[in-house]
Amino acid sequence: MKKLGEFFQVADWKTEKHVPVIECPDTVKSGERFEIRVSVGTEIAHPNTTEHHIRWIQVFFHPEGESYSHQLASCEFTAHGESVQGANQGPTCTEPVASVMAMINKPGTIYALSFCNIHGLWENSKEVKIG
Repeated sequence: MKKLGEFFQVADWKTEKHVPVIECPDTVKSGERFEIRVSVGTEIAHPNTTEHHIRWIQVFFHPEGESYSHQLASCEFTAHGESVQGANQGPTCTEPVASVMAMINKPGTIYALSFCNIHGLWENSKEVKIG
């Protein structure tokens, strides 16, 4: 039996529209807040239609040398143009972009996970240093 982590796909976000893109400083000060912005479809636009969309983004931090990761955010995108008039006729869509303010006191890795309703689970990561 496979573990869930085996289903996460990884790729270069510059060539694959499903990969979550993590934007934050490479180095932060211990105990000071900083912004983490995660989006899907930054370089190559991802569809945002009733039939094909990003459903959610989750953000985790794994401190260097620790055994466990910490969830920083879970963001759901629930409007994709649905309407009683039909698919893609609705008055609104939510774009797959999440902004999180965080504080860390040791270096580690930020992980972003995303879920496409057609193409499944995607993962990306970025190391953050303390300076």
